[in-house]
Amino acid sequence: MQSYYFYQHPTGQHIFVQKTALEHQDAEFIWLDFTREDLVNRAEHWQQELYQLTQLWVNEYHLRDILNLEHPCAFDALDDYDLLIFRKLITPDDQIKLDTPSKEKHDRLFGLATTPISFLMTPQILVTVREQGNKEIESYVQRIETVLTRPIEEHHKPRKLPITPLDLALRLLNTMVDGYLDLRVPLTRRVEFWQQELLQGHRRFTKWHQLLQENMAFQQIENLCEEQIEVLQELRDEIVDNYSHLKGKKRSEKQDIMLLRVDDLSSHVERIQKHTTRLRSAVQAAIDLHFSAIANQTNENMRILAIITAIFAPLTLLTGVYGMNFEFIPGLKSPTGFWIMLAIMLMTTLILIYYFYRRHLVGRGEKSVIDMLAQQQTDQHVNLLWFMDYEPIKQTVSGTKKTLKEIEKLAVKK
Repeated sequence: MQSYYFYQHPTGQHIFVQKTALEHQDAEFIWLDFTREDLVNRAEHWQQELYQLTQLWVNEYHLRDILNLEHPCAFDALDDYDLLIFRKLITPDDQIKLDTPSKEKHDRLFGLATTPISFLMTPQILVTVREQGNKEIESYVQRIETVLTRPIEEHHKPRKLPITPLDLALRLLNTMVDGYLDLRVPLTRRVEFWQQELLQGHRRFTKWHQLLQENMAFQQIENLCEEQIEVLQELRDEIVDNYSHLKGKKRSEKQDIMLLRVDDLSSHVERIQKHTTRLRSAVQAAIDLHFSAIANQTNENMRILAIITAIFAPLTLLTGVYGMNFEFIPGLKSPTGFWIMLAIMLMTTLILIYYFYRRHLVGRGEKSVIDMLAQQQTDQHVNLLWFMDYEPIKQTVSGTKKTLKEIEKLAVKK
C-alpha cells in the first residue's frame, strides 16, 4: 500500500504532496494505492485497515467485484462513495504476471489480455486497487515520488498536482486511454500483413485459423471500447446530476471542466473503436477480394477448358462417324481418305481458333487476377493514372481533344 496526502500550500495557491499526514493542517484529499495482493486472502483485514485510515467501509458486493479479475467495466454510486471499475489492455510495457498459480485468471481471449483497475471515490478520498506491474499507475506513482524529492514550493512544477480525487482519477484514466492510441500502428501493420498474405497470389493461403483469431481479437477490442464508453458516460451523468458528491469540499475544478475531460476520454476511446472497426473492414475486404480472385481464376480455367472442348468437339464427331461399324462409308477405302479427313480436321481446328481469337477469348495475353496479384509484389511504384492507358479511355480523351480544337477554331473565326 502507498498513501499520499495532498495539501493546499499555506502561502501559495498550489497543491503539495506528502507521504504522511501533517498534524497542523488538514489534507485536501488522500490517495491510497493498493495492489491486488493487499486484498487477496485478507479482505476483512483490508476492510478494517481502510476504515481506520479513511472511515470508509466498502460494500460487501463491491469488495467481491474488486477482487474479481474478470469483472467487466462498471460504475456504481452509493451515498458514501462511487465505485468505478475500468478494464485496460495489458500492453508489453506492463509487468503484470498473466500465468499465476491461483485459480483466478485474467480475462484473456485471442491473444489479448485485460486487467481491471478499481477506483473508490469520495470528496476527500481516492482508493485505487490494481495489479502489481500496471505501467500507467506506477509511472504516475513514480512521478509523485519524484515530486516528493523537491521542496514543497516547487511541487506544482512543471505540472500542477491534482486538487480533488476526481481530478486524480481522470488523470490516471487519461494515461491508460492515451496508451491505447499507441496500439493503432501495430494493429495497422498486422492488417497490412494479412492483406499481403491474402493477396500475394504466389501460393495457397492456409492461415485461416490465425486470421480468425486476430479478427476475433479486433472484435474484443471493439467490445472493450464499448464497455469503457458506457462506463465513462455513467460517470459523466453522475457529474452532471450529483457533482457535489464528487467535488472537493475545499477546492474543486468547475463542473464544465470535468465534463470536458470526461468527454475527451470518451472521444479517445471512440477513436480506437472506429479505427479497429476500419481495420476489421479492411481485413474483410481483403478476404472478399481473395475469394473473388479464386472465383475469377476458376472461371478462367473453366473458360480454357470450354474452349478446348469446343475445339475438339467437331474432331470427336468426325472420328465418331468414321469409327462406326458400317461396311459402306464414303471414302472409307480411298487411299487418300485418311489424309483428306486429317486436313479437314486441321482446317476445322484452325477456323475455331481464329474464331475464338477474333472474339478475344484466346491469344490476347490476358492475365488472371491471381497473376496480377502475384505481380504486384514486385512493383515498387504505383501508377495512379493507370486508367489513362486503357484503350477506350485513350480514344475518349483523343476525341475530346479534337472537339476542343474545333471549338477553338470556331471561336477564332467568329
